[in-house]
Amino acid sequence: MARVTVEDCLPLVDNRFALVLLGAKRARQLMAGARPIIEQSKNKPPVLSLREVATGRVKFDRDVREALSGKYTGDEAK
Repeated sequence: MARVTVEDCLPLVDNRFALVLLGAKRARQLMAGARPIIEQSKNKPPVLSLREVATGRVKFDRDVREALSGKYTGDEAK
């Protein structure tokens, strides 16, 4: 995959807003030292996180609608 696009990820995520939440959370995990799920090859954490989403290996562990409605009390509530 030469370039990752929103269209590559949308079939695996409910909508663009959910994609932003998922990609940002995974990018923060990568910056905090989490191991990449796919081969890194010089990609920065935001791009790498979207590549992981596009492969289907990174998914929400909660209902997307719950996260988007503001009821989610994870680390975003700080």
